[in-house]
Parts: sequence; C-alpha cells; structure tokens
Amino acid sequence: MALKTSRLDIQDHLKSSEDRAAYLAAAFEEGDSEFIIQALNDIARAVGMAEVAKAAGVTREGLYKSLGENGDPKLSTLLGVMHALGVKLSATPAN
Repeated sequence: MALKTSRLDIQDHLKSSEDRAAYLAAAFEEGDSEFIIQALNDIARAVGMAEVAKAAGVTREGLYKSLGENGDPKLSTLLGVMHALGVKLSATPAN
C-alpha cells in the first residue's frame, strides 16, 4: 500500500498576524535574503497581493516583480510591504 502525501502550502498556516510575524522573524533570523523575500511573498499571497500592493503604495504587478524569484525590492518597497502586512522591522545586537 502506497503512502499518500499532500503538498504543504505555507499560506494555509499564515492566517493570523502572529503566525505571519513568526514566519517573517524566522526568515530574518536565518539571514538569507532570498528566504526573506520568499517569506514576504508567501505572506503577501496569504493576505492578498492586490490588498497588500494597494496598502504598500505599489502596483500589484510591481509587487509580484519585487517579491518574485529574481526580486530585489528597494528598501522603500520592503518597508511599505511590511507596513501593509502589519509587521515592523527592528534591530537587536548580533551578539
């Protein structure tokens, strides 16, 4: 009998602002820029790209491009998206 599996869809686990903030915090803790962009993309999709784009002050197409596979969002876009997602960026000592 074959083992039946299903694909994990991270968006199913990003329903609350706490879940979204924890996922993004883990991405920042990892320190990998590609992972951070992917996490922002996942969260924006869970919330709704059009809604996030509007709140961030960018076009939906621009948001897809910034958070896409080869995306490299400007700091202003990053801050706008984070504000739209209801999370904030903070700094702590690295030691």
